[in-house]
Amino acid sequence: MNERRGADAGGSPGAGEHVGEIGRKAGRGLRWSLLGNLGTKASTFVMGLVLARLLAPEDFGLYAVALAATTFVMHVNDVGIIAATVQWRGRIEDMAPTATAMALAFSTGLYGIFWVVAPHFAELAGSAEATPVVRLLTAVILIDGVTAVRAAALMRGFEHDKLAGANIAGSLVNVAVAVPLAAGGAGALSFAWGQVAANAVTGALVLAWARLPFRLGFDREVAVRLLRFGVPLAVGLGIEAVLMNADYVIVGSVLGPVALGFYLLAFNVSSWVPGVIGTALRHVTVPSFSRLAERTPESLSLGVRRSLPPLVAFVLPVAVVMATLAPAIVVFLYGERWAPAAGVLALLAVLTVVRMLTALAFDVLTSVGATRATVWMNLGWAVALVPALWAGTHWDGIRGAAAGHALVGLLVALPMAALMLARAGVLLRPVLPALVRPLLGGVLAAAVTVSLARVTGASPFLQLCVAGGGGLLAYVLLVVPVSRLRRLGGRTVLAR
Repeated sequence: MNERRGADAGGSPGAGEHVGEIGRKAGRGLRWSLLGNLGTKASTFVMGLVLARLLAPEDFGLYAVALAATTFVMHVNDVGIIAATVQWRGRIEDMAPTATAMALAFSTGLYGIFWVVAPHFAELAGSAEATPVVRLLTAVILIDGVTAVRAAALMRGFEHDKLAGANIAGSLVNVAVAVPLAAGGAGALSFAWGQVAANAVTGALVLAWARLPFRLGFDREVAVRLLRFGVPLAVGLGIEAVLMNADYVIVGSVLGPVALGFYLLAFNVSSWVPGVIGTALRHVTVPSFSRLAERTPESLSLGVRRSLPPLVAFVLPVAVVMATLAPAIVVFLYGERWAPAAGVLALLAVLTVVRMLTALAFDVLTSVGATRATVWMNLGWAVALVPALWAGTHWDGIRGAAAGHALVGLLVALPMAALMLARAGVLLRPVLPALVRPLLGGVLAAAVTVSLARVTGASPFLQLCVAGGGGLLAYVLLVVPVSRLRRLGGRTVLAR
């Protein structure tokens, strides 16, 4: 019996059991990570609804410029030390003092650089008045430098319940600070002050709960190992930050802060799934795949093949509803004055799926130590994306920028991710048959949603309830096996 359980999907006896053990730990971590992200995103979502009525599109545009700068520095400021700590082969206590000192040094140095270049960056993005917002918001990397190794220690031990609590507490502080400032006329600075306060509270809780003594030191051998792993990863993450923020700079430079405000709102909505689910997954996929890779390449491949179909099956219907009902979503949530963002959201829904899949590939490559492959994957994407964004923005404004983002994601990013995984020894061909049903379900959901939207009238609420609900129901009936639906129905009856 044990041998049959272990020899799963072509794996050796024992590989399946090891994957199952790590999967159980990852499952618990994912549940807590999802809870933390849902709490954080829920408060951010409510705050966004309030601020959309207190602030002008121009304020959102200024914040988008600062957010682009902050996203970039947050990706590279620790030189990959968080991921290196999670992936570390050996005792974490031996490397923590060196890793902490390096994270602090790099964060402080990078913040000094961005303080100086902030005016030039803001001017490049077409919003020179965003300079103080850039300088304030990028200060979060100083907090990250202090907490990086402790946060990684919690992830490494699958202690995501503590991370969830810290993040939820920070998000509540964000709302408590940002909304009153916005009501008082602080404009885009209200976003920045709220985020800095949130990061400070989250960081303090992480330091208290990590149970890892805060010591500084320097061991040359440890530093070399960290840099050998982390520098390529930081470069790859830096390019990833460019990928997700080049559109802000280009749209702001070509069209100005008002158009950028509409674009930012659409991009934020398209980022709900990557922000909630993707971030939660990243907190568990790197430690999970790292532990699998420590055992055998076969265990890693099996883990990836088990992870990909559920991920696609979950994200695809959300993207379909987002694409087909974009006008209803934007108008219902934010009001008529934000309607120009709807055309952008419909196109960026494609990017939602691309981002989830490429993030999984990135995490797998990181787990096996193939950090240079992450550089090539994201570099190929960036080289194609920047000219596509520039051409698209000049061709059709914010919708053209979104179209360029979506096309490059489909035609360049996904093939590059599959190629890098294959070079790392993770073949995706065996999992392709399991993706057929979700893809067919996506087509059916789109057809049902569009058809129902036409007969429900102009009410955004009815469209979301009837057309969106009908499309999701059609997807579930086609994609979810009948046996699983029956089990779910049986549990519901028993619960009653």
